[in-house]
Amino acid sequence: MPEPFVFAPPPVVSVPVVGTESRFPVHRVYCVGRNYEDHAKEMGHSGREPPFFFLKPADAVVVAEAGQTACLPYPDLTQNLHHEVELVVAIGKGGQNISAEQAPWHIFGYAVGLDMTRRDLQNEMKKQGKPWCIGKAFEHASPIGPITPAAQAGDIANAAIWLQVNGADRQRSHVNKLIWNIAETIEQLSKGWALQPGDLIYTGTPEGVGAVLRGDLLHGHVDGLTDIRLLVN
Repeated sequence: MPEPFVFAPPPVVSVPVVGTESRFPVHRVYCVGRNYEDHAKEMGHSGREPPFFFLKPADAVVVAEAGQTACLPYPDLTQNLHHEVELVVAIGKGGQNISAEQAPWHIFGYAVGLDMTRRDLQNEMKKQGKPWCIGKAFEHASPIGPITPAAQAGDIANAAIWLQVNGADRQRSHVNKLIWNIAETIEQLSKGWALQPGDLIYTGTPEGVGAVLRGDLLHGHVDGLTDIRLLVN
């Protein structure tokens, strides 16, 4: 029998699930831009603008296993790599044109993630009016910790969210400060894309984003979820 592929397909990217040996296979990675008011302001914007989305490839995911510190390689081409801690929503049931009322039924669980950003490249593309995928959708751009099933995550809508770098606070806020809350985000996102089981939604970052350097230790937290720890190298 001839081989079905011209080369071996890459392994499925997957994330551990708290309390089980099973893993969550990743389909797509969606990100919400400027979804906390104070972060929007620090980026030069303000107000409750309509939500906008960008995508990262599934193989940009860096999995930080529970109790371990994952390595986060410093990417090429940048002198200004920024951290953005985020609550990640893991979709377990697909659908399109999902209402906010039905959105919770599509959620499998939640995790702590980081939307790493080559800010200098992103800003240069913005100035030129060009797509800024090079600033967002690069290798190792989407670190994530273990996924906690929704029923075990507690009051996630009011959870504290924070990031420390080398033990010092950089970002600190609450999920209830999202401009577009979790259900509204799913409603808006599912108008543009047919969501699938395995999709991850990075819901936006609070204020305080900033640069990291090689050797920095990042510690991200959302109440009720497993923390994420990363060493930039």
